[in-house]
Amino acid sequence: MFMKQDQNTAMDPRWLAVLARDPAADEQFVYAVRTTGVYCRPSCPSRRAKPENVAFFVSPDKAEAAGFRPCLRCHPRGQSLAQANAALIAAACRMIETAEEAPSTGDLARRIGLSHFHFHRQFKAVTGMTPRAYAVAFRAGRVRKALDDEASVTAAIHRAGYSSNSRFYETSDRIIGMTPQTYRKGGHDAEIRFALAQTALGAILVASTEKGVCAISLGDAPEPLLQELQDRFPNAKMIGADAEYEALIARVVAFVENPAIGIDLPLDIRGTAFQQRVWQALRDLPVGETVSYAELASKIGDPKAVRAVAGACAANKIAVAIPCHRVVRTDGSLSGYRWGIARKAELLRREAKG
Repeated sequence: MFMKQDQNTAMDPRWLAVLARDPAADEQFVYAVRTTGVYCRPSCPSRRAKPENVAFFVSPDKAEAAGFRPCLRCHPRGQSLAQANAALIAAACRMIETAEEAPSTGDLARRIGLSHFHFHRQFKAVTGMTPRAYAVAFRAGRVRKALDDEASVTAAIHRAGYSSNSRFYETSDRIIGMTPQTYRKGGHDAEIRFALAQTALGAILVASTEKGVCAISLGDAPEPLLQELQDRFPNAKMIGADAEYEALIARVVAFVENPAIGIDLPLDIRGTAFQQRVWQALRDLPVGETVSYAELASKIGDPKAVRAVAGACAANKIAVAIPCHRVVRTDGSLSGYRWGIARKAELLRREAKG
């Protein structure tokens, strides 16, 4: 039986999802076209029907009970193309994670049965990262955990999957941003530049390593922000802002005050490969757009990882440049925010104002 249709079909949120070919809606309903007798997923790439000829159903069973047959292009009863691609990319990620040395992009593509170009494009679309960047991020997370847990650097290196110390030391600076000894000493000998300022949202701290911005924090007063940074890197050399660095924090403050201008900073992002996928998906969101945790999980090709996505948002230490304030509950209400719900609401208000 048809779900109720009326003259407002064109304004129905489900129709808007069909127009957008939104894969996040694929698990919510199917739509049927009376003139063809076929029903499809919302993300189906087939030619769009006229809204007056469309009917919505909560499931394929309901559509078929009403006399419609499944589309041969989007296969609404099986995996969607997006789901199939996500499954292949998930398999490639497991290959990267279990390999002693990161496989080449060509090797990964051959093993999962895709062309080199198509695999590279799909991998970046699903994860937000290239295969090589994913391998580096995964290895970095594993190295950091091993360095935190093991009694010696040598034990940590082998636990992280390296067959020899020399192979790790060749790339340690690129992987974790410093030598393993420096990391274990809380950033001893590492230099971190920082600056503090005031915004309409309160105090703000921006800190950078030589690789890029590693922290943007918001708060009621500057002292706790600086203390938190020192606690993260207790033995690092903290360098106050000079004129050049003051210009950088001015860019951040300007963005907080007027999000429409956008911001593009070099970032020193320290997180697991999964966290970096979530953070990249957040960076890809346009200013003024929000997303639920479930929608964000779907965007990274892992729709069941809603809790893990929420954890990645909570672990973010780079406010506004990695815009976790744009994540809301499914009903649109505001969820927790590391720097306070009131600031989250104000950031969203400013972005919506455009």
